[in-house]
Amino acid sequence: MDWSSIIENALRALVGREAVIYALAAIGLNVHFGYTGLLNFGQVGFMAVGAYAVAISVLEWGVPLLVGGLFGIGAAVLLALLLGLPTLRLRADYLAIVTIATSEIFRLMISAPSWRAVTGGSDGLSGFAGDFQDLNVFPDGNYGFGPWRYTEVGMWNLLVGWTLVLLAVLLVYLLIRSPWGRVIKAIREDEDAVRSLGKNVYFYKMQSLVLGGVIGAVGGMYWVSVQASVTPQSFSPIPTFYAYAALILGGLAKLWGPVVGSMIFWTLLSLTQGVVNEAVANDYIPDSVMDSIQAGNVRFMLVGIGLILLLVFRPQGLFGDRREIALQD
Repeated sequence: MDWSSIIENALRALVGREAVIYALAAIGLNVHFGYTGLLNFGQVGFMAVGAYAVAISVLEWGVPLLVGGLFGIGAAVLLALLLGLPTLRLRADYLAIVTIATSEIFRLMISAPSWRAVTGGSDGLSGFAGDFQDLNVFPDGNYGFGPWRYTEVGMWNLLVGWTLVLLAVLLVYLLIRSPWGRVIKAIREDEDAVRSLGKNVYFYKMQSLVLGGVIGAVGGMYWVSVQASVTPQSFSPIPTFYAYAALILGGLAKLWGPVVGSMIFWTLLSLTQGVVNEAVANDYIPDSVMDSIQAGNVRFMLVGIGLILLLVFRPQGLFGDRREIALQD
């Protein structure tokens, strides 16, 4: 087995663009679920509206990519308002149902042939991310060291991505340690007690839903900018649950939990895929047990088993605090 290649790929996944994308999505979920107790099962919907708002505004209206990013943020705010207005006065499970349903409705809408002229249908859109690479500050060449060596394009993508992650963490840090943050954490523990103190719980929940949704939308905008294309198939429900896996792995209501959790999650996925693929290729696992196609899904089974064990023996995550998950207990 080629252990050097397996380990090198895993180390690259530690800081790769997938780790960036899901760190941003998980930071948004941490605001929703970790700090406020809002059960959002449709974070991918916020990622999708941000991504498509950028692509459509650039291609249809000819605006610069940065202006398209403002449209993406505005679309995420609008989606949060549409989701929150009818549900945030109700029980938490209503929000969960509405968010996952809305994200699927949006994905099916943008896939529909009747919307093809605007959304590209199932083929998606491309040709809108030129401005992103035009801003590249790195001359042609290779950068980095060891397994972390990248072309100028790869280095620029990672620089922008991790800068966005740091800015999102800084924003959450400032807000959670403000009076606003103390109120939303109190809402997570006992919203009736907060309401008895004269706070508008509905208004604070709405603000939290908007903030976490916007951070998720930024992750979606970054995703399609580095990919230089956007397709409906990318926004199935699966990314939401990847983000939850990263959040649970790192620890709920911990500032760096979503970031570290995303890094570990994608490293584990890469490591298990490399080990299983090499084992099949070198006949350590016979074809009668598993072929190369089946090996690609085994990594999710192995990581899933690991997450189940984590929830059983350390439900607060690797870096979490049991006192911060009273809602879940």
